[in-house]
Amino acid sequence: MISLKNIASMFVITIAIVVILIFGKDLLIPFVLAWLLWFIVRQIRKTIDRIGIIERYLPIWLKNILALTVIIYVFHFFITIIISNVSVLAQSHRVYQENAGILISTINSTFNVDVFESIEVYIANFNFGTFFMKLLNVSTDFVSSTFMILLYALFIFLEEASLRLKFDKLFPESVQSEKAYAMIKNVEKSLAKYLGIKTILSVITGVSSYIALSIIGIDSPLFWAFLIFILNYIPVIGSLTATLFPAVFSLLQFGDFMPGIIILLIVGGIQILVGNIIEPRLMGNSMNVSPIVTIAGLSFWGAIWGIIGMIISVPIMVVIVIVLSQFKETKAFAILLSSNGKIET
Repeated sequence: MISLKNIASMFVITIAIVVILIFGKDLLIPFVLAWLLWFIVRQIRKTIDRIGIIERYLPIWLKNILALTVIIYVFHFFITIIISNVSVLAQSHRVYQENAGILISTINSTFNVDVFESIEVYIANFNFGTFFMKLLNVSTDFVSSTFMILLYALFIFLEEASLRLKFDKLFPESVQSEKAYAMIKNVEKSLAKYLGIKTILSVITGVSSYIALSIIGIDSPLFWAFLIFILNYIPVIGSLTATLFPAVFSLLQFGDFMPGIIILLIVGGIQILVGNIIEPRLMGNSMNVSPIVTIAGLSFWGAIWGIIGMIISVPIMVVIVIVLSQFKETKAFAILLSSNGKIET
């Protein structure tokens, strides 16, 4: 049962953690992303270890370097494409601005209303070139912040060899040690399955959307496809937002509503097929997090850590449920946060 003392203790601890997360986000976000990078490299390493000759003859440090090199190369490839595509969009801002005025005029003449006059004034004063240049600066700042992430990740890799020794010292009793290792394996298994399935489905969605957007003729389809790929990691609202962005942009590019409607139907159909039919079948109930908790976690982590918080909200909630389930004092909270009330102990 949940005692009043436990509730009060959890409340105080939660408030303290929230304060730390808010004021320390500039330091914590790169650190969390570095751990995520280490986790991904670890999973890649475990995957290539299935090839017997590699597991037998390649040292762990070399496998880490190979996996990290692949990740950095893929990251650099996509960032280069994104920056070049945003630059192209910025150069075409005058066309988009003119088409925005055409759209406002079409709406006014069709519905014979003046309610859009304020929007027309706003659009007229809105500088699309400045907007895309700000977007380009954000992308550049993100690239520069990866230095801290890689630096943190480097020290995590250096510490990996001694983690087992420290863990054994931390839990000298064999029962405690086995329980702690079981918890870590449960966390690793759940996160690996979630990230693996989510990545595969996001790739399918991104590639399918790229093909559709290329056929429709939207500018920089690779940029929008990559945006769709990233936003699909955000639960619930990610797929909706990923569909609306290229649809709204098509209005500015073509000055017509039909391409936007086509994008909503095709890209939205892809999102529904992947997100509502394929993903539940593959994911099952392995996350064991209540849908209400998922929404609340999305709102909470998005409020304190922005888009990064939204993307990693589900993995964080999964870890919280698993960790809380391991202690008698917090087991009841884990049951409340779970999707079906069944937790592994």
